[in-house]
Amino acid sequence: MNSRWNRRGFLGTAVATATSLFAPRRLFANASSAAASSVVTGFGQTGNPYEELGVTTVINCQGTMTMLGGSILRPELEAVMAMAGRHFVSIPELEVAAGKRIAEMLKLPDGYTALVTSGAAAAIESGLAGILTGDNEAFIRQIPDLTGMKSEVIIQKSHRNPFDHQLRSTGIKLIEIETRDELRQAVNDRTAMMHFSNFANASGQIKVDEWVQLAKQYNIPCMNDAAADTPPVSHLWDYTNMGYDLVTFSGGKAMRGPQCAGLLIGRKELVANALLNNCPHEDTIGRSQKVGKEEILGMVKALEVYLREDHDALAREWQSRLEGISRELTRVPGVSTEFFTPDVANHVPHMRIMWDSRIALEPKEASKLLRSSKPSIAIGGGEGKPGLSMCSFMLQTGEDKIVAQQLSRILRQHAA
Repeated sequence: MNSRWNRRGFLGTAVATATSLFAPRRLFANASSAAASSVVTGFGQTGNPYEELGVTTVINCQGTMTMLGGSILRPELEAVMAMAGRHFVSIPELEVAAGKRIAEMLKLPDGYTALVTSGAAAAIESGLAGILTGDNEAFIRQIPDLTGMKSEVIIQKSHRNPFDHQLRSTGIKLIEIETRDELRQAVNDRTAMMHFSNFANASGQIKVDEWVQLAKQYNIPCMNDAAADTPPVSHLWDYTNMGYDLVTFSGGKAMRGPQCAGLLIGRKELVANALLNNCPHEDTIGRSQKVGKEEILGMVKALEVYLREDHDALAREWQSRLEGISRELTRVPGVSTEFFTPDVANHVPHMRIMWDSRIALEPKEASKLLRSSKPSIAIGGGEGKPGLSMCSFMLQTGEDKIVAQQLSRILRQHAA
């Protein structure tokens, strides 16, 4: 094997990386000071580069939606990412060191590590690619032509979703099953992996804990796509403790890491093979899914901050914001609200807003009016139920009052 594909080299560089990456503290401190004192001229000098491009910023009541840009970076991340941008480093070595640090922070089981990817979708694709190719350089260059490799992934029919495109892009065929007996019959010598979509846990006959047990019984690698499934924070280690070989998370959602970052957590050999199929290595299926040194360090810092937060206090704050909005809206005759928390994905306090025939306005129209208002407000449908639904955990200071005022005004304007 060529040395650039050598898995042993990949796994053995953490010590060297730690020395080379973190030694020049004085240089990093100077870089940070320079960033803080810099003055922006030209594009960005107004403080709102979006407006300079003619793009409207929005108040986000929908949550950590990629379509809206995910989440807002913490100041600590901005500082660390600025430091990262002022130095060169071996990206594979950095990935190993970052993965080791993440594994320590999450107290992962022995033999597990992590890889920072360009998002959860990239983690899905590179994780499966690593299972298919191993460290075989010819296979890595050949994929999605799976000649000589296993070629099937088993998935529950109810777990099919747009993100299984990342599975199919490797060239595999998805084998849909619904029952345990169908799963048993589907397993054969072409089976590469069993895939689980965590947000669909309630809809499938085989639940998250049993799925991995069956995978072990059949000796098949098993992946859990848990992209948006923090909070609760324990999900970051729950699934590896169950025995999943690979687990994916989005970094730019509740963890408030870089939007172009995600985590592939799993067994060291599989994670190493995933990197061999990913950027910065050339002639790989994941070469286009570049994650930079800035995002890698930013993800480590985001995870550090996220783990030390008081998550119960945050949930109370988010609930309090919703209750304040509810008090304002329910002053409008015919308007009612109710609170709920989704079981998985954006597992934070939500509020449903409903109104009766005294208000001549369809929820979709109300959403459009809010989006076209100034400031623009993005709010979701009623989760398959009447009215609108919203969460508050991506609202910034004072925005809850703006939302209450704007929606109250619109509802009153359409009252009989």
